[in-house]
Amino acid sequence: MITTQKLTGDLADDGWKGASDDCNMENLKNSESCDPSSFLRHFRKSSATPVMLLRHIAQAMATEMQEGLDHPGERKLKMLPTYLECLPTGNERGLFYAIDLGGTNFRVLRVQLDGKEGRILKQESIQVPIPQEVMTGSSKDLFGFLAKTIVQFVSREADLGFECVALNQKRDIGFTFSFPVNQTKVNGGSINAWTKGFSISDGVNDTVGTLAQCRYWNDDAMVGVILGTGSNACYVERAAAISCWSSPPEADDLTVVNIEWGNFCSELLPRTFADEGLDADSLNPGQQEFEKMIGGMYLGEILRRVLLKMAEDTGLFGSEIPERLTKPFSLLTPHMSTMHGDDTSSLEVVGSVIEEAIGVKYTTLATRKVVYDVCDIIAERGARLSAAGIVGILTKINRCGDLMLSCLTTPNDTEVKKTVIAIDGSLYEKYPKFRNYMEDAMKEMLGEDYANNVTTTLSKDGSGVGAALLAAAISTELRLGDVGVTK
Repeated sequence: MITTQKLTGDLADDGWKGASDDCNMENLKNSESCDPSSFLRHFRKSSATPVMLLRHIAQAMATEMQEGLDHPGERKLKMLPTYLECLPTGNERGLFYAIDLGGTNFRVLRVQLDGKEGRILKQESIQVPIPQEVMTGSSKDLFGFLAKTIVQFVSREADLGFECVALNQKRDIGFTFSFPVNQTKVNGGSINAWTKGFSISDGVNDTVGTLAQCRYWNDDAMVGVILGTGSNACYVERAAAISCWSSPPEADDLTVVNIEWGNFCSELLPRTFADEGLDADSLNPGQQEFEKMIGGMYLGEILRRVLLKMAEDTGLFGSEIPERLTKPFSLLTPHMSTMHGDDTSSLEVVGSVIEEAIGVKYTTLATRKVVYDVCDIIAERGARLSAAGIVGILTKINRCGDLMLSCLTTPNDTEVKKTVIAIDGSLYEKYPKFRNYMEDAMKEMLGEDYANNVTTTLSKDGSGVGAALLAAAISTELRLGDVGVTK
């Protein structure tokens, strides 16, 4: 990371020496002119996430989570119960299926499980495009198309070496439906955000699938997080805490709660002019404020808005405003990640992306350094806020202090608890500096005494394998019948 002090010196060497320091956040909002180094300095200050602020944000997250549980549907955090009465243990055996429906394609997957000794013996999946006429047709058309594809997929299990039973015998399927669903039980619910009148059951949130995928291998997995285009989180909760569950399991039983944390909102969040503008111009102003600061869909757009403001107010790219920079979402998070990963002394990669994405062919080193630093500021803020959200969940379940004694265990249990955070998504997997900033912030917030007891790990394909594992766990727990034979 290039510090403000070093950057200012470099800018001075490249022709911005003696720049005035009268550029403040009020000037930024009022479009008053200032120089690039002053603009950058004040933008960094307005985006700062010191550890004490992060701890306050984490506590606010934990408080809102409890409020959401106590007042279902009345708070920003929806705290949607999944009604799962069990999670994968590794003991599951048999042949299980999953459907992942989330857009213009859907995927069907099968896994052969052989308990803790064999684990996942074999798996296979196919991805099928959904015809436009089916996407815009009736629910009967859509689910008829899905059913036909599934039947064809199931019919090939023996040919591909999967241990199976008669084709007319029931199979258990986990359904990942990537749209908001108000579940009323583990295999029933109603869509609350799809206007075409579809009726879906057995819906599994992809965040829950991420947690299940990790839990299958590690009993310490307590939290699932998606850090990709969008962002969400779920966690393991006591079933008795779900007030809207009319007939919850035993008091000591556990379930999973889908937080929908993207809608978290707090005055503590370090929002800037770019965040306010993005939110105002979005399709859902005043909603998903947390996701708009940490989600991969938005980081590149925040970068574009900052660079556009600098181009207008400081002449960052010369006397002309690059036309492409005026177009929303012309800069994407992959552009930002690529520039942020540039380790060349002359920032050649930054220059190439500026030329490709913004259309500015020639840039000075000083300009490239400014662009690099803006990427760094935005990524660091988003990553550290993500860390605050995770620590907020740990605070809610009492796994970040007091010997990390979990409220999910008996009062006499004095063992220090290990906690695994299962994470999926391109920001965590493919943006190393984002991941490093997030993990470093968690260590800062937890302190040396507790940080070693919390681990983050990549948990891929929660929407596929994770859903199949949940189907296996539920089938085993509820004794729904054999769905496969393993030797």
